[in-house]
Amino acid sequence: LMINNIWRDSLIYGIELSAISSSDRQNERIRIGKLIRQIREERNIEARDLAKLAKIDAANLSRIENGKYSVGIDILSKIAAVLGKKIDLVDI
Repeated sequence: LMINNIWRDSLIYGIELSAISSSDRQNERIRIGKLIRQIREERNIEARDLAKLAKIDAANLSRIENGKYSVGIDILSKIAAVLGKKIDLVDI
């Protein structure tokens, strides 16, 4: 049922789900990881401190910042909150 709703909404709103390739997902992981690192460095926060404040493993934070870890919304929200940011959906 959920999958049917997703496909229905994609048709209604003109979103082509099949166009999301694995390389697109990898590029997004890299882009988001770089942005997290950039914001962290601008705020002079050490990686280990960000990981501790976000209550995540420091090794996972490293993988996220390097685009090698597919991070879920819960972890991403924790990181964003510590950095004083919020998760939002924007037009592409």
